[in-house]
Amino acid sequence: MAQLDNLRIVLASRPAGRPRPGDFRLEHAAVPTAAEGQVLLRILYLSLDPYMRGRMSEAKSYAAPVAIGQVMEGGTVAEVLESRHPSFKPGDIVLSHSGWQSHAVADGAHLRKLDPAAAPITTALGVLGMPGFTAYAGLLTIGQPKAGETVVVAAASGPVGSAVGQIARIKGARAVGIAGGETKCAFVRETFGFDAVIDHRAPDFAEKLAAACPQGIDVYFENVGGKVWDAVFPLLNTFARIPVCGLVAQYNSTGDFAGPDQLPVVMRQVLTKSLTIRGFIQREFVAQRPAFEQEMARWITDGALKYKEDIVAGLDRAPEAFIGLLEGKNFGKLIVKV
Repeated sequence: MAQLDNLRIVLASRPAGRPRPGDFRLEHAAVPTAAEGQVLLRILYLSLDPYMRGRMSEAKSYAAPVAIGQVMEGGTVAEVLESRHPSFKPGDIVLSHSGWQSHAVADGAHLRKLDPAAAPITTALGVLGMPGFTAYAGLLTIGQPKAGETVVVAAASGPVGSAVGQIARIKGARAVGIAGGETKCAFVRETFGFDAVIDHRAPDFAEKLAAACPQGIDVYFENVGGKVWDAVFPLLNTFARIPVCGLVAQYNSTGDFAGPDQLPVVMRQVLTKSLTIRGFIQREFVAQRPAFEQEMARWITDGALKYKEDIVAGLDRAPEAFIGLLEGKNFGKLIVKV
């Protein structure tokens, strides 16, 4: 085939605090060649997710950081251009982890074929992909919501939070969402069907959250941390469960955290209220993928679960969109149409 141009975005420098456009670099390179057992992909859509901020740092974490000069990592939906693997042919649409670039080669064993007739292919990066599975596995395995309980989730307009609240309601629990701004709050309430939604920007946010949870909080799905956690913490009931998925409010922080040490207070409540706090990474629950795919697809088809996507056109806009994601500027699952 004719040699094409591979547009890619690499990590140019490690950010100190909030990432800047200069921490990324746009490069042109030759399109790679597929070896035996591999396929050549044209990337159609790129998922942007908060975890990517951690990959830009050298701090010890559950995954290795992106090296300086390396393509930024990320989940992708792609079209097969050439195949040297028996399970794939040109034109197939696949889910891959090819990162911020227009073309890539991938081992066929690491790809999952998608059926464009079954669902929009972008959903493989959102409600039917990693974010949806994160919500499903974290809530049902750690949160274990029961009928009549109150489930609170921050970032409720995002792909994880919106799914958490809707799954909680499917299980008979009461869903209280936290979002930023009246537009997002109204959408969470009217489209996602949450029982109550609180704007974290409100000056009396903590008081409004308490009023929305008169029976306390049984499950808090943690996506944010910061002042949201401060408002939630006093409302936790005995035996409350807290799946810790993310701490977006802290991702750009540098140095020591301001204020008094709250650990003694937290640990005392963990003991006296018998709280369960567990951090998790969705891949820990990979055995639940088949059940997730079946149930989530059924809930979407039945209209019990809805989703929203925020699609940005152009790979060159990925850095700006990603920086905005960390500041809550997106509205729904953030995807780049490459």
